[in-house]
Amino acid sequence: MLRLSTKGQYGVRAMYEIARANAIGPVTIKKISEEQHVSVAYLEQILNKLRKSGIIRSVKGPGGGYVLAKDPHTISIGEILKELEGPVAITSCLDPAEGCVRVDSCVTHLLWKSLGDNIERFLDGMKLQDLLQGEQFIAFSDKRRGNRKPARRPGRGR
Repeated sequence: MLRLSTKGQYGVRAMYEIARANAIGPVTIKKISEEQHVSVAYLEQILNKLRKSGIIRSVKGPGGGYVLAKDPHTISIGEILKELEGPVAITSCLDPAEGCVRVDSCVTHLLWKSLGDNIERFLDGMKLQDLLQGEQFIAFSDKRRGNRKPARRPGRGR
């Protein structure tokens, strides 16, 4: 099945910590490591890549750490993952680096391309601010359930 690498998972989690502290000031890599249970060494690699891309910036000196370089309303989860993982290519035929000689005659190429496009659209539509608020996930879950209210548990008050 499709699986995101730890680099992508930890990168989004680190960005969440940086965004959460954004109004207060820089957050240290040690603090991110403690909150998200990710090694400092691995976070250094991830955050360096995100810093070079311009999504975050580092603040040197006492009280330094990492801050968002842009507003959390404008940073998509897709942008973070593309910087860390590259483009969504769920099969080798969709990977620009690999390609496929059968692409013109492959019966499933459009299926995989459509799936990848939908994943990309979802991730690009999900902003870091949504992650902070959790609202988009509730709306997405409701849409999947057909906007039905969750079933009541027996024995609960009204």
